[in-house]
Amino acid sequence: MPGFVIDAQGIEKSFGTLKAVDGVSLQVKAGECFGILGPNGAGKTTTIKMLHGAVQSDAGALRVLGRDVATQSRLIRAQMGVVSQEDTLDRDLTVYENLWVYAGFFSISKKASLSRIEYLLDFMQLREKWDSQIKTLSGGMKRRLHIARALIHEPKFLILDEPTTGLDPQARHLVWQRLRELKSQGLTILLTTHYMEEAAQMCDRIGIMDGGKFLLEGPPQTLVQEKVGDEVYELRGGVSEELLDSLQGLPVTAEVVADILYLYSHNGLGVMEHLISYGQKDFLRRPATLEDLFLRLTGRELRD
Repeated sequence: MPGFVIDAQGIEKSFGTLKAVDGVSLQVKAGECFGILGPNGAGKTTTIKMLHGAVQSDAGALRVLGRDVATQSRLIRAQMGVVSQEDTLDRDLTVYENLWVYAGFFSISKKASLSRIEYLLDFMQLREKWDSQIKTLSGGMKRRLHIARALIHEPKFLILDEPTTGLDPQARHLVWQRLRELKSQGLTILLTTHYMEEAAQMCDRIGIMDGGKFLLEGPPQTLVQEKVGDEVYELRGGVSEELLDSLQGLPVTAEVVADILYLYSHNGLGVMEHLISYGQKDFLRRPATLEDLFLRLTGRELRD
């Protein structure tokens, strides 16, 4: 269909007996920011790699920027920027030289690349690091340089695999601000992230992935409202069966995790009145978040 930057239908990828991506379908419109969330091993990075042709799908149909990834990946990559999790900067070159060499891969003239590099270093607040060696940069600076490099050829579509991992709060907010600016200019963005706030801040739509499949997708706040509720109550210090029984009939869903009782509700006032009348005074009342949705869908067990 016209207007889709990504059009994936039933794509699959296995590594031996492990099915990393299991029949994923995804459509992302031009100018949209779509986020893929999921625990470690959910299939996020493999999906990303299939989108930019680094990994070939075993089955399904995949078109990016209107082209078939299986046969036209070179033409697709010419219009795509990719920021992977790995540090792929050349440590033997300066900040400027890393960008200049990369510009050459896209046949950008020296004059055009110079003005583009100046703009991007200003854009990512790295101008003062122009002549710095890569080994002298902090982790956050390297991450911002990766993003600048991915933008050197003015791509139509930007893929970001956990773009702000390891960044301090100031650097993370700077990256969010810059990505919002790019999106306002019409750039289509797809990102994976473990930061729920990042997904809520940046994404028009998200897909939560586990076991190589999308469990659901849609606008973040809409999904939270539909699947979790408006508010969450947290009661700590042990949960009695008597209290749990007293919740029957209330518009609330209860979840017990260790010594914490979580109550998810669309009618927070009624729940609060019930808890107070039942003698409960020490509880936390807060808005439902994307993290609540994520944990309810994918569980709370650690994933290595």
